[in-house]
Amino acid sequence: MAHFGLENDIKSLLMLDTPIANGPMARWQRKTHEAATSAQCSFSNTGGASPSRSNRSLSLNKTPGATPGKARTPGKIIKTPKGAKTPKTPKQGLSDRFIPLRSNASNLEISSFLVTKENEEQPENNVEQNAMALKLNGFDLGDYRILRHSTKAPQAPEDSPLTGYGAIQTGYQSNLRVLYSQSTPSTSSKQRRYIPLMPERVLDAPGLIDDYYLNLVDWGDSNRLAVALAQSVYVWYSATMSVNMICQLPTENDYCSSVAWMRGSNYLALGTKTAEVQIWDVETGKRLRTMQGHGARVGALSWNAPMLSSGSRFGTINHHDVRAPEHVQFSVQAHQQEVCGLAWSPNGQYLASGGNDNAVSIWPTTGSTPVHTFTHHHAAVKALSWCPWLNNVLATGGGTIDRHIRIWNVSSGNCLSATDTGSQVSGIQWSAEYKEMVSSHGFVSNQLVIWKYPTMTKVIELQGHQSRILSLCANPDGSEVVSAGADETIRLWRCFAVDAKHRKKPSAAPAPCGFRACIR
Repeated sequence: MAHFGLENDIKSLLMLDTPIANGPMARWQRKTHEAATSAQCSFSNTGGASPSRSNRSLSLNKTPGATPGKARTPGKIIKTPKGAKTPKTPKQGLSDRFIPLRSNASNLEISSFLVTKENEEQPENNVEQNAMALKLNGFDLGDYRILRHSTKAPQAPEDSPLTGYGAIQTGYQSNLRVLYSQSTPSTSSKQRRYIPLMPERVLDAPGLIDDYYLNLVDWGDSNRLAVALAQSVYVWYSATMSVNMICQLPTENDYCSSVAWMRGSNYLALGTKTAEVQIWDVETGKRLRTMQGHGARVGALSWNAPMLSSGSRFGTINHHDVRAPEHVQFSVQAHQQEVCGLAWSPNGQYLASGGNDNAVSIWPTTGSTPVHTFTHHHAAVKALSWCPWLNNVLATGGGTIDRHIRIWNVSSGNCLSATDTGSQVSGIQWSAEYKEMVSSHGFVSNQLVIWKYPTMTKVIELQGHQSRILSLCANPDGSEVVSAGADETIRLWRCFAVDAKHRKKPSAAPAPCGFRACIR
């Protein structure tokens, strides 16, 4: 019978649900032990007599039916076998949480259920929280969660959804997608040219008349700048940086109202307040001829050698042949008010005139009827400039009320573009090297602006004048422009400088053809 007893002992050892003698004390046993110890201590303190040792050991070894004060812990109750040592009480400070036995699958299910139940939100609390959120925030917090698994993400507002990986959204693109999907543009080998913001030179011009309708500066082919200062006319030589006074009008009430160089010669035409047109030889300092024909001051001059056109305050334009004794070839009533701008086209086919009557007229070489008359401007038109590479394109600029630069096709009579500059336009000059133009402005900006043609976008703004700019002209090679301001200063700006290797060969200037001997 001994082998039966050995077999029973082996089975009892192999059973997993048998109590472990040397294992830690069960949770319910530890709770019972702590409760019994506190009860014994309180009894000894109140009664005054210490209990016997047998009673204290009995209270420790007695197994209660359930943990006092709490619900029964689910799972099997592990009985302590007789003769087994009481497990030691674990140290204080450890977590008092339920750890299910790994040997029992039902304990895992129960613990999973309890954990799920603890994390489950109460419907009453959700209703109260939603109501409170609506009152405080004005919207439901559930609609603004960062992560939501109940609904799908909203579709992008586009006509057609993405059809595959890497497809391009034609109807909609987010800012980040555009920012990070575009490749970095490659650096262009052509560098942007340098345009100085400061003038290359500043000249004093005391006595410069502050009159928008006058044309008081002009730059000749021999790189000489003519400036009219009240009764005197000066010439500034760019090569030597010297200044020479050419003439001085004898009458105090008279003043020079316009100047213009003849191309390829030393002749300078002057218009005066007393309605005279004078021709001067700059080299000798002598007046060659005085021509009459106007009834008021001559504020605009333009050469189409050997013809000289002059515009007066009465709106008339006279065409003078400086070779003939009877110099006035014909005269036209071009405008209802003062003529403040005249410009012959480079090929000599058209004459453009601008007046204080807000009109621009295009005149043929001969004839008293204009080819076109443009009335789109709303102020006086003084700024006139022909495109050097397109003979039929003209740029015009209006005064304070208008402020527009308009580009015209004189062959068809169409307005190609109109740009609001924001201030009075007093002069325009095209660049022969670049597809650009520069404009000078009076009220209210008093600046120069370089424009890209034909888009008419601003390239740069040049500040410096303290008062409005009255006149603008360019040097012979077109690399510099000069501006005359009401602050009595003349400023030279290097706007269109180019490398000498890439500079275009200048066209041969027309010979004077012996005009010196022909002028009477």
